[in-house]
Parts: sequence; C-alpha cells; structure tokens
Amino acid sequence: MGQLAHQSGSAVDPAAPILLFDSGVGGLSVLAELRQALPQAPVIYAADLKGLPYGTKSEAEVAARVCGLLGRMSERFRPRLICIACNTASTIALAMVRDVLEVPIVGTVPAIKPAAELTRSGTIGLLGTAATIRQPYVDRLEAKFAADKLLLRHAAPELVTAAEAKLRGEPVDSGVFARAAQGLRSQPGGEAIDTVVLACTHFPLIEDELAQAFGGGVRFVHGAAGIARRIAFLTKGQPFKRSNSDCAVVTGADTDAAPLVPTFSRFGLSRIEVL
Repeated sequence: MGQLAHQSGSAVDPAAPILLFDSGVGGLSVLAELRQALPQAPVIYAADLKGLPYGTKSEAEVAARVCGLLGRMSERFRPRLICIACNTASTIALAMVRDVLEVPIVGTVPAIKPAAELTRSGTIGLLGTAATIRQPYVDRLEAKFAADKLLLRHAAPELVTAAEAKLRGEPVDSGVFARAAQGLRSQPGGEAIDTVVLACTHFPLIEDELAQAFGGGVRFVHGAAGIARRIAFLTKGQPFKRSNSDCAVVTGADTDAAPLVPTFSRFGLSRIEVL
C-alpha cells in the first residue's frame, strides 16, 4: 500500500488537515461522507478549477498536473493525509504520487467490487470520464471482481459539466442525463442493467437526476463512504483540532470560484484561497 502506514498520534500535529483533492466539485461527495466519519477533522478541499476537466486530458497531462499540484500543496499545508478524490486522477497518477510524497495517500477507484456483489441481473453499467473508462486499472478491477458479469462502460463527460453547473446554481439541460442512460442502455445487453457504478466523484452529486433518467429498478454505487472509512482507519488514534475554519483552495482566478461560495459554505468550507 505504499505510504499507507499509520502515523502515531503523538507524531501528528492536531491541526494538520486532511487534504481532499479533485479537479472540481466532485470531491465534495467524498467530503460529505468524511464529515460523517470524522466530524472533528480539519479539512482543506482543493479544487483544480484551472485544470478542469481531467477526463479529456492525456494520461501524461493528468499525471504531471496532479503530481505538481499535490507536491506544492503538501509543502504548503503539511497535511496528515491526502485523498485524491477524483477517479481520473487516481487511476492515472495514484502510484506516482505515492512514490513522490512522504504522506499517506488514499485514492478513488470505481466501485466495481460492490456493484458485482449487488447486481441480480449480472449486468452492470459504469459511467465515468473517457480517461477513466479506458484505464488498464479498470480492466483489472473487472477481471478480479466481475469476471462472471457483463460490465458495460460509457464515457459521460457531459455529466461532469452538469454537476459543476448544478453546484454553481446554473441551469442544466436534462437531456444530459437521458443521453448518459441511453449510452449504457443502447449497448448489447444494456436493457438488463440493474446496477450502475458512478465512476467519477462528480456523479453522486447528480444521482437524483440520473435515477430519474434510468427509471426504477436501478441502484447506483460509488466509493465515497468507503473512502471516508479508509481515511478514518488510517488516522485512527490521531488527535484532531481545528485552529482555523476549514477552507477551499482553488487554482485559477477568484472569479472562477465566486459562484461556488454558497456550495462551499454548505459543505463547511467558509474560506477560499486561490493557489
């Protein structure tokens, strides 16, 4: 597990934050679960708004950007743990980041294992970014946990845009959700899908809209709760103390983050810093 070793409680600054990193607002779905698991933990939420979206970038671009940004943030904020709350960044850059940084790193991977345990029809849909669904990592998860199932994948970059717009209070075309559902249903065997893996942390933020588009009888699975449990396990016994209110750190300009202020506030992030 690379750097995923326990740190003794006495060695950790109680004010040292947990750093959640995503390309945009998707990681807020992980933050919501983390608040339930560790309400007392100081948090920095980092959103690479300048680099959004990751799903259309090459592997080399994503790896270089994620490693560079997390290196800078690790030096500046001295986190006790970093969570890459982004499926695309995790499937591409997780191993590289673990090699470079001397801090525990928790990644985000598509929830294929629990989906395979839940499905009754044996047919699973997977919605992700183009970069995520083509990764060999996903092939390995399918081979390990869903070899006896039919796993249908569909790249739905429009859903990232829709989630970002929703949390900015902007109008969202409902056709986006219908197209995502059709992208899975229209594939051979797609009519039997009863479980859908939301393989992007943005997608749980629009789960209600997706549920309406898919119709009844479909369950959605994502990894946010499991990630929060993993973070709680790795920080067990460590002291927590907030010396400041939790904050969001964004790349880009102040104007990029301004529409997100109400959303960040709703998730307990009362300050915004531009990196």
